[in-house]
Amino acid sequence: MTLDDLRVFVAVCRAGSLSAVARDLGCTQSAVSQHVKRLERETAVTLLERQPRGVVPTQAGRILEAAAAEGISGLDLAVRQLRDLLDGHSGHVRVATGATTVRHFMSDAVVAFRRRHPKVNLEFRTVSSGRGTFDALADGTLDLAWITLGPPVRGIEQRAVVELPWVLAVPADDPLAARSRLDPGDLADVPLIRLPPNSASAAHLDAACAESGVRFGYDASVADWDTALLLAELGAGRAVVPAVPGLPVPGEGPLRLIPLPGLRPLPVGWAVRRWDALSPPARAFADSLLGGFPGEQEGLGNLLG
Repeated sequence: MTLDDLRVFVAVCRAGSLSAVARDLGCTQSAVSQHVKRLERETAVTLLERQPRGVVPTQAGRILEAAAAEGISGLDLAVRQLRDLLDGHSGHVRVATGATTVRHFMSDAVVAFRRRHPKVNLEFRTVSSGRGTFDALADGTLDLAWITLGPPVRGIEQRAVVELPWVLAVPADDPLAARSRLDPGDLADVPLIRLPPNSASAAHLDAACAESGVRFGYDASVADWDTALLLAELGAGRAVVPAVPGLPVPGEGPLRLIPLPGLRPLPVGWAVRRWDALSPPARAFADSLLGGFPGEQEGLGNLLG
């Protein structure tokens, strides 16, 4: 039993004639009859009743016709959707990230993607842990995840997009605000706002500090980088944060950013199950960030002097 057998059978039931279907398909009536006979052998029932002026489906034939017609219709729709997906015109892209990431890294990419792919549903999801993110990528629940890059994870591909230097964020009237740069050791006795506990960025900062032989002290913690920046601007503490795109220009405004070039930068980028298995829309969205942030990189370079 083949899909062609079912298509021909449905056509015969609707036309009520083997010869009419043969003309439409450009084949012989015998070839059409062979499709029906194959189905009758497979099902072990008679599907068509021959009459003087054509054929009509038997009771069994009507059952098979209804099921086959519904199935073929669903398959045809699926094929059209797959073609649209291949062309990048429809489908969905599911991205694991948070509001801070969208604001600083993806805002321009989201706008551009929506203009180019208006029928693609772009979904942003928050996952509570790195392990949860990798599990969701592995089982297909997510297409892409924007992460702080770390050690290799089995079954997951990671691709760097940008490395973020570390800065100390302080209010403009802070005694350290006039410094052009700081060594990590200068902050050994300075209480800081801690990055999100158990986050990959906090773990990376601790490792970078250990490499420099320093240990920071903390008197508060926050849920995300933007909150740390806001508290620093308000004078509620000092924060060591990655220099994400879109931060204020150093030396201007109520928030001052002092580079910490002695700390290893924070690498961020994409995690996927398999890069070559991404759908065209997901690949297009990922590629919009994969090239990096030329303008922002120049700004970060100026920040580091």
